[in-house]
Amino acid sequence: MSFTGFPVAALDFYDDLEMDNTKSFWEAHKEVYRDSVAAPMKALVAALEPEFGTAKVFRPYRDVRFAKDKTPYKTHQGAFVGVAPATGWYVEISARGLRTGAGFYDADSATMSAFRDAIVDDKAGPRLKRILAKLERSGFEVSGERLKTSPRGYDKDHPRIDLLRHKQLFAGRLIGFEPVIHTPDVLDEVRADWRALKPLVDWLAAL
Repeated sequence: MSFTGFPVAALDFYDDLEMDNTKSFWEAHKEVYRDSVAAPMKALVAALEPEFGTAKVFRPYRDVRFAKDKTPYKTHQGAFVGVAPATGWYVEISARGLRTGAGFYDADSATMSAFRDAIVDDKAGPRLKRILAKLERSGFEVSGERLKTSPRGYDKDHPRIDLLRHKQLFAGRLIGFEPVIHTPDVLDEVRADWRALKPLVDWLAAL
């Protein structure tokens, strides 16, 4: 299947799912999910695979074992191309439209230590600052869970303390529900965003 865009039915599906996140709704609309959400997402990442690698298309079911929110289904469909543990490119469709992104969303203690050591390094740290500043100028939002205080062992007055506090780090852009998402041309937008995010992915993958 070639990628032809996400149909309007994909956005409508998630609008409705947010209002009625139940098994009965899902069972009545699973063909819509299959044809209008899952199939286009798989076609999109297949088209990107030659340049970026094989993507994992996430399952639509939530793990509610330890969650207060027991709604059974995710209100978005994401796909992730990993280049290192929990590090890589991301794309997502939801009621808010299409979003692209990249970064890392989890790290063990050794990786987190390497991340912070790189930030305080006189070459790697400023390079990351420049990468993020360029992404922000290009319309990407830099985010990720952060500590409220400085991490143990690091100076709270360090010039890059804002980066040292990060427990996650990613940059993303909301394409939204612009008409282009319903056409094959949005493939070029996702590809361009992922290319723009490659310096961030490369910096993180080198840790």
